[in-house]
Amino acid sequence: MGNSRSPQRSHRSNKKPVSRKRITKNSSNTPRRRGKAKPSPLPKFRLLLVWAVLVSGMLGLAWKAYQLQIVQAEELKRKANLQQTVNISPYIPRRPIIDSEGNILATDRLEYILYVHPIQFKLPQAQVAAKLSTILETKTPQELIERFQERKTGIPIARGLSEGVAKQIQGLGLDGIDVDKTYQRFYPQEKMMADVVGFVDHERKGQAGVELSQEKLLQRDLESLFVRRTALGAILPNSLPHNLLKSNDWRVQLTVDMRLQRAVRTALQQQIQKFNAKRGAVIVMDATDGSILSLVCEPTFNPNEFYKSRMDLLKNWTVSDLYEPGSTFKPINVALALEAGVIQRNTVFHDSGLVKVDGWPIRNATLRGNGSINIAEILQTSSNVAMVHMMRRLKKDDYYRRLQALEIDQKTGIELPGEVRGRLKSEKVFMERSIEVATSSFGQGFALTPMKLVQLQGALANGGKLVTPHLVKGLVDVEGTLHWQPKYPTKQIFSPEVSQTVVELMQTVVDKGSAAKTENYRIGGKTGTAQKAGPRGGYLPNAKITSFVSIFPVESPKYVVLVLVDEPQGANTYGSTVAAPVAKFVIDALISLKGIPPSK
Repeated sequence: MGNSRSPQRSHRSNKKPVSRKRITKNSSNTPRRRGKAKPSPLPKFRLLLVWAVLVSGMLGLAWKAYQLQIVQAEELKRKANLQQTVNISPYIPRRPIIDSEGNILATDRLEYILYVHPIQFKLPQAQVAAKLSTILETKTPQELIERFQERKTGIPIARGLSEGVAKQIQGLGLDGIDVDKTYQRFYPQEKMMADVVGFVDHERKGQAGVELSQEKLLQRDLESLFVRRTALGAILPNSLPHNLLKSNDWRVQLTVDMRLQRAVRTALQQQIQKFNAKRGAVIVMDATDGSILSLVCEPTFNPNEFYKSRMDLLKNWTVSDLYEPGSTFKPINVALALEAGVIQRNTVFHDSGLVKVDGWPIRNATLRGNGSINIAEILQTSSNVAMVHMMRRLKKDDYYRRLQALEIDQKTGIELPGEVRGRLKSEKVFMERSIEVATSSFGQGFALTPMKLVQLQGALANGGKLVTPHLVKGLVDVEGTLHWQPKYPTKQIFSPEVSQTVVELMQTVVDKGSAAKTENYRIGGKTGTAQKAGPRGGYLPNAKITSFVSIFPVESPKYVVLVLVDEPQGANTYGSTVAAPVAKFVIDALISLKGIPPSK
């Protein structure tokens, strides 16, 4: 056993004893501790590079922000609005136009347009034409086939279709047939009011008459609006205005009376036909305020089919054409002489039948003298010679200033497009040539529109005020209540005493035997048979305008009636024979419609 332990001791003794040495921090053989290692310092260059990149980025972003927010702000805002908003134009009908009695003169109505697209036909064209012609009674199958040949698609076949006809066409179930709904301006009175109302084109824009001059008044408040939308194009509800599609039901009321208009047009048409005249016109005005009660031009046009009419008929020549008024201006000159104090009502002039001015012979239309005649007789005989003597009593400069005060060379301001100014010779020419004074005394040598003459005659009727002829009364609701009324300027040009005196002198003309005389009524009037001036000066041979102007009732003047008939044919064609009978018919119609009592 002793031998068995001995080797074990010998094994332990062979192991080297572990020496326990003290580890110090400064020992070169010190082993590294486990844990976080200390980072080595970065090179300066790398730090500067990173800093430069960051600063450059920040500067770049700042520059870009400046460009977007300051330099390009307006342009980007505009583009954003285009992307984010949409312009919608809801259909809002034009205001209806009515006469003084509430009769509809113009309105918007629903109608349908038939379009065909031959490229989409599944049936032969002959069969399509046959089916459509059974509904479109004005179109034959052959006419429809010819229309189908025009192009492959989008051929308008019929306009103004009623809802019933549109449903019949849709009921055919034909491919290549479209019936589109639209609104069109409709004029139920057709030709009767065309001279006043005018018309709109297929784009619903006024092109003549009140439809053009009152475009803003006829258009309702809301025409179009911008609303915001989502990225998918949906309208945002909170972007819609609270009064969307809200509009009143006001209508534009005119001063014209449909009943009087019909009577006037009938009388004028008959007289133009009787004398084979070129054209004619009648104007009836309430002189107290300038309201036009009737305005008729013949020939005229149908505003529902304006495209079928001659271009010259689409304008109202009572405001667009000038003419020399002739003897119908003599009462105005009498008023000027009375205002100047150079004559009295009983002043007498000698009419020898001939007077020479600047070497030019001036004669009466009758080619004979009238002897010694007073102011009333001057108007009754329409003496040119006596009028020359009368107006010679005024100094040239005084006469010219008084003519200027009448505003002959200015527009009346009536709501009709195309109105022109009158023409008055320059003051220099008027002062240098005595013939200008002479011709002006009997209504020649200057030119004005028929509407201007009515305005001037109205000043005689209403106590000397130059009122504004007008057609628009205002905006009324369906009950006839007036909500808005335009204001029209006035100007005093004669004294009330002078204007009443001239009207009473004009009554003697009618009482003497005029065709315009109406029993039991005091009516003042003056005829005119004026030569037509040529385009290159002088006067056209065998061309004249016959006219008659009337003011009544004389005891309380209110209405002015002017009748013009241009180039009547025949031997006995004068203002007294052509125009005066029409004036009498109009006066009788006014008496009946307005309930004017007989004169005391």
